Formats: sequence, structure tokens, C-alpha cells
Amino acid sequence: MHTKLRPSSYEEFQASFALDVPERYNFAFDMVDAAAAENPDRLAMVHVDDADVRREYTFGYFSEQSSRLANALKGLGIGRGDKVMIILHRRVEFWTVMLALHKLGALGVPSPALLTAKDITYRVNFASIKGAIVDTSVRATVEAANPDCPTLTTLVLAGLDQAEGPWQSFSEVVAGASPNFPRPADAACGEDPATIFFSSGTTGHPKMVLHNFNYPFGHVMTGSYWHDIEPGNLHLTVADTGWAKSVWGKFYGQWLAGGVVFVWDFRGKFEPARLLKIIAEHKVTNFCAPPTIYRFLVREDLSAYDLSALRHCTTAGELLNDSVFTTWVEKLGMPIYEGYGQTETTLQIATFPFMKPKAGSIGKPCPGWDIRLLDENDEPCPPGVEGEICIRIDPKRPVGLFSCYLQDEAKTQSVMFGGYYRTGDKAWMDEDGYFWFLGRIDDLIKSSGYRIGPFEVESALITHPAVVEAAVTGVPDPDRGQAVKATVTLAAGYEPSDALTKELQNHVKKVTAPYKYPRIVEYVKELPKTISGKIKRAEIRAKDTGKA
Repeated sequence: MHTKLRPSSYEEFQASFALDVPERYNFAFDMVDAAAAENPDRLAMVHVDDADVRREYTFGYFSEQSSRLANALKGLGIGRGDKVMIILHRRVEFWTVMLALHKLGALGVPSPALLTAKDITYRVNFASIKGAIVDTSVRATVEAANPDCPTLTTLVLAGLDQAEGPWQSFSEVVAGASPNFPRPADAACGEDPATIFFSSGTTGHPKMVLHNFNYPFGHVMTGSYWHDIEPGNLHLTVADTGWAKSVWGKFYGQWLAGGVVFVWDFRGKFEPARLLKIIAEHKVTNFCAPPTIYRFLVREDLSAYDLSALRHCTTAGELLNDSVFTTWVEKLGMPIYEGYGQTETTLQIATFPFMKPKAGSIGKPCPGWDIRLLDENDEPCPPGVEGEICIRIDPKRPVGLFSCYLQDEAKTQSVMFGGYYRTGDKAWMDEDGYFWFLGRIDDLIKSSGYRIGPFEVESALITHPAVVEAAVTGVPDPDRGQAVKATVTLAAGYEPSDALTKELQNHVKKVTAPYKYPRIVEYVKELPKTISGKIKRAEIRAKDTGKA
């Protein structure tokens, strides 16, 4: 297994780090069962439900419960290669289910609770999903979809006391099964298919991203180095289990680093003050959240909470505004370390504790990931010149890179060719080797010969007190090719006006390069978003061009 290095510099880290995946690796057997065998009472999780009730779970618990569930699911007809949809919010059963499926060699398909019946039908039929293990809150939605899903034959409900109708009770099937599930001689491992994540689908239908059994071990980088988890540390990542981000921050890497996963299973509207209270009361030591969460947190009176246990903070999912970074440092005395990756990968680029963070930069490439910025002719970009983030896959693929887009060979080939995986994301690198994210290639605005990343303008707008959220897009312009447009939601107490538009435009001119200012500002009550919370810029562009 991996032994954590303690480098003093990024250069030393690059030179000394090597990730050697154990042969025939299966996280459920090789990490969880092994930890339970060594010390069944070792703490694995602290879980706080929506009523603020705290429960603690050991590796012995997860080892036994996952074995029971593996036996139960086998009895229900779930076996190697079968796909099982999981919609469980942040219930502790999520971790049990993922481990049980790893033991069976079945494929977990984590999915968000906000899916409609139509969404579920599409996913089940496209992927030929056989089972669904879900929370009671989505029972009706699954039942509405089920008649149109001929492959969906096994239904398990968490929160149901007794089996009824087409449903099996999770607690019943687990209680009635054997706690022993010995590792089969031919247990799924290595490059065998393990997990499917649906991409968030900012354009068109979501893609099915297939990962193998080595993928969890790739998160050593995430947990040990980026999150900087030490044995016994209590780590909280704010993420729902329906997305890949949850296994980034609430599962694999944290346990591999010896940490304890902290889960807050809140339901309903996010309340920043309540989150701060949770972090303070439960002495969370390591924290990760998207920049949107940090933007809300810095508006609170941080001095009102005892955050002395907090020692390391990270962010990913979008880019962090400079002002939020600066405020966090001023109020808590610690930086926020940024990271970059995709549903298709583990951590690719990051700022680590032994590096000086630059506000707004996603950091430097992780060891084991040969990352190049390539121009349109596949030539390397010099410092200061933007290019596509590309990952070298020939002769060796990095651990954690996805296997393929399931049932979409054409899509897979469109991003994997010429010895690279093409991320579709643009960035530039400074003279120190730090990367600066610009956005999706399709989101870049070409105006009067300039290429403008929407994030730069959005970041400038958000620093104005009137702006809660902003989405920046390009609209056709006869003179400029494209003009910069900002779609804005306003804070309480502000109303749309020509004067406010002028004020926002001047504000952007002062904060960033003047040519980037939005020539058009539209005020809306809310921005169009995916169910994962990503802004649907394509939808805004389609509306502006009359193609919606």
C-alpha cells in the first residue's frame, strides 16, 4: 500500500512520487476488509443526520454490513457485471452499497435524488440497469419510471421496514443475510469495470463515464496530498452522493489516507450558518467545498464559531474568486487550496500544502499525470498562451483515468486520440508553471480578436455587492463577432436599472481588463443549471440566438 511522502517542495514531490497499484486491487476487500481485520473498532465515519443526530461507524461495521448486503443482493439475482442505480442522498447505506457491489463485481451507478422519472427511464434503459437501491424520498419517482424500464427487476428501499409491492426492505435483506462474504478467487479487480458516473450534461444527454477497480487507488493523491489528511483527521466534503465528487471527498482517498469521513446528511435548502455550526461542534479538521459554498460562508460572522480544529481547506468544481480566497485567509489565517479534475479523472492539477497558493490558480500537474497545454495544431503552448488541457495516455495511462464512455465508442475516440485524452477545457500556464483555468472550449468568447474566458468576467461581477450569481456568454455581434453578455441574479435590495448596468460595467473595467466588460447585462431571478448545480451557458446561448 502507499506510504505518504513528506516533500518540502513541488519539485521534490514530482521526483519522488510513484503510485504502484497493488495487484488485483479491489477497494472493498483490500482496504475496508483489511482495515477491519486489523482493527474492527477503527473509526471510519462520523454521520450527522438532518436532525443533527450524530452516529459513529467503524470499519468492522462497513466490512460486515457490505458482506451481508453482497450476499443479499446475490440472492436477489445481482451478480458480476450487473448495473445498480444508487439514489441515497447521504445516508450511511450509500457506503455499504458501494462496497457490496465492489465485492460482487457489480457496477454501482450513483445518481442524484433530483432526477425525474424521465431522467431515470433514460439512464436505466441506456445502461441496461438491473437494480435500484434508493431512499424513500424518491420511491414515487422510481415507481413512475419502472413500467418503462424492462431491465429494472430488483428494487430495494432504504427506510422501508418490511418488503411491500415490488420493493425489498434494505434493513430486512441485510439483517437476514450472512455476515461472511469470502473473497472469490476470481473477484473483480484491476481494469475490470467498477463504477459508472453520469456526467452532469450541460449540453444534451449526460455521458456514461466508466471507471475500473483501480480508480479508487488513484484517489491517494486526493486524500493524502491535496486534502492533506493525516490518520484520524475528520474530513468533510460538501457533496451529494449522486455525483463523482462524493467519492472524491467522502470515500476512497480519505479512508486510504487513514482519515475519518464526516458526513452531514442535510436535506432541503443549504444554510451557511448551520454548516459553520456543524464544523465547529464536531471539530472537523479538513474541509472541501465548491467555491459557491465558500462565497456564502465568508458572508457570515466567522468569528462567532470555534473553528480552531480546522487545519486544511480545499476547493474544486469551479474556480475560486480572488476576493473569497483573500477574505478566508484574513479571517481564518489559512489559504484555500484549489484542485482540478473531471468526472472522467481523479485529481489532475492541484495546489498542495508544500506549495504557495496563488489565488485563482488551480496549481500544478499532479505526479503521474503528464499534462500538456496544446494549441489547435497539437503544439505545446508557451507560458502565457492558452491551450487545451491534454493528458498523455501513450505509453502509459494515468491511474484514475476513465476507461471509456460506455456504449459510445465515437465519443470516446473523439477525446482520446494522438496519444492524449483531450479534456475540452482551456487554460494557460504562467512562468512559474501554475495553471490558470479559463473554461470549456465551447464557452470561450471571441470578441474583436480577443479570446475571453467567462470565468474572468463572472469573477469580477461577483465582487460587486449587487451580484449574487453571474453567467457570462457570447452573443453574435456584427462588428465584434461576439459581444460579452452577463446574465445576472441580484442580491436583496437591488433592482435592475440602466444605472446599475452602467455601474456593473464600470466595476468590471476596474477589476479586470477593460475590453472584457459585458456590453449587455440581463437580469434574471435564477440562472439555468444542471441538477448538479453547473450553469447551463449553452442554454443561455441558445435562447439568445433563438435556437432554444
